[in-house]
Amino acid sequence: MVAMSVTLLAGSATASVALATENPAAAPAATVVPTAPVENLIVGYKSSATEASSNTAAADDAAAKGKKAGKKAKFDRRLGTGAALVNLGGTVAPAAAADVIAQFRADPDVAYVEPDTRAYAMAVTPNDTEYAKQWDLFESTAGMNVPGAWDKTTGSGVTVAVIDTGYVAHSDVAPNIVSGYDFISTASEARDGNGRDGNPADEGDWNATDGECGTGSKASNSSWHGTHVAGTIAAATNNSKGVAGIAYGAKIQPVRVLGKCGGATSDIVDAITWASGGSVAGVPANATPAKVINMSLGGPGACGTSYQNAINAAVARGTTVVVAAGNSNANASGYSPASCNNVINVASTNRAGERSYYSNFGSIIDIAAPGGETRRATDTPGTVTTPENAILSTLNAGTTTPGAEIYKPYQGTSMAAPHIAGLAALLKSANTSLTPAQIESAIKTNARPLAGTCTGGCGAGLADAAATVAAVTSTPPTSGRENTTDYAIADNATVESPITVTGVTGNAPAALKVGVNIVHSYIGDLKVDLVAPDGSVYNLHNRSGGSTANINQVYTVNASSEVANGTWKLRVNDNAGGDTGKIDSWNLTF
Repeated sequence: MVAMSVTLLAGSATASVALATENPAAAPAATVVPTAPVENLIVGYKSSATEASSNTAAADDAAAKGKKAGKKAKFDRRLGTGAALVNLGGTVAPAAAADVIAQFRADPDVAYVEPDTRAYAMAVTPNDTEYAKQWDLFESTAGMNVPGAWDKTTGSGVTVAVIDTGYVAHSDVAPNIVSGYDFISTASEARDGNGRDGNPADEGDWNATDGECGTGSKASNSSWHGTHVAGTIAAATNNSKGVAGIAYGAKIQPVRVLGKCGGATSDIVDAITWASGGSVAGVPANATPAKVINMSLGGPGACGTSYQNAINAAVARGTTVVVAAGNSNANASGYSPASCNNVINVASTNRAGERSYYSNFGSIIDIAAPGGETRRATDTPGTVTTPENAILSTLNAGTTTPGAEIYKPYQGTSMAAPHIAGLAALLKSANTSLTPAQIESAIKTNARPLAGTCTGGCGAGLADAAATVAAVTSTPPTSGRENTTDYAIADNATVESPITVTGVTGNAPAALKVGVNIVHSYIGDLKVDLVAPDGSVYNLHNRSGGSTANINQVYTVNASSEVANGTWKLRVNDNAGGDTGKIDSWNLTF
């Protein structure tokens, strides 16, 4: 490629070309020679030359110099810099172009001349040795279209907390690791000889015998699960080894909560709080709070208040919380934290673009992402028949304690969630002003339909990284369906904030998303309603939460009976004294 001064970055071309009035030294100009076929030349005349201001003179000069070189050169147009664009009458070989260039360089009135070379998007196929196996990033059928986002962002400046089994050292992740914490409070479960400490190293989660972790539990080797998740999000990329991370410019903060026999809700709640920048008694402050949390963990049961309060507080601090839907081929509403509000709930898809046979489903699913399948649903349980169709990432070969670093394919909604956490990091890096609600809205709004089927419901579809990043770097992610004006909430008073919707065909969806950000010191005082254009009222929050501060949550409303266009209102009623606040912002996602 010819040396050039044009670089395409963030979707736009910028030029660093000398103005026609400049008089650069001849030596730099002489170094710009064509090495590929050339169609046009850019000619900068000295300010004293008639050709610098007269298109007629420039046209005559181009024709004369082309004739001397045996080419039909002609003046095409004047660039914004004042330089002349000269067409060579078609694409010509480098040697022939060089002859014309020589004619211009010999003219003392010419300040510079250079080929009109082409610029290309700077993202290139990563040179990571296993990248070709990462179908989940780039395949058109069921990949997440990640490479198309890397021209605009790689996640730099964003920390992603992986609340999981911790981290076992791996050279393909190590460059992106920042200090984390071990929140496992029971020494026997932590396997590190103590309770909580500042070392989130994965000590292994193996079980030696059946029944060790309760009735029905099976003996198993260590999973090194957190390291696999971390690699999907932010493995080092273009380092000539291993795999590529989705947000490879981001940092990973390992937060250990899962050890022998899983992890306790109390430990996970504290981990959510600390990772997002909150205070936990006895634990040093987090020096690098995460703007994204990934939780590829869960269990049966509806979301409890402990989980919900911790998640709400994290989101209020500006942290996007991503969770796995679960692997029981059941409705995700029966699993936690997947059933919590204010999270991005992720189902898993396979390489054919269908819901993975094991993935949970349902109306509370927000989005789908590649989670893979190491076997088809009809294959014998426990077999690994299609490892190439799972998600390849960083791992360890140790069966109980750490051994050699390796790469291995896993399947699960645990693998789908970090795809979305990585995408959230890309979005936050590309547009630092985005709130968690806006990030969720952007991901869902720009999803594409699954190539296959999803029985039971897979949310908005398959996440598309390139489309989503393009949307948040060019247009507001809520498409104007947001009101950011502050509305004061006085004691014993009611206030309404309006949003007028236009341009939407038909009725609102059965899963209308209502993002609410209310700043208030005692949300137990508040009743919050969505009021449709026809006056119908949908309750969102009804004086629960007690002395908890602030509401920063995305609610799902079945508004399918309502015409979408018209003025919607967020109505807030305070029925007590002593605590006041404001509607900070709210939005609608259709």
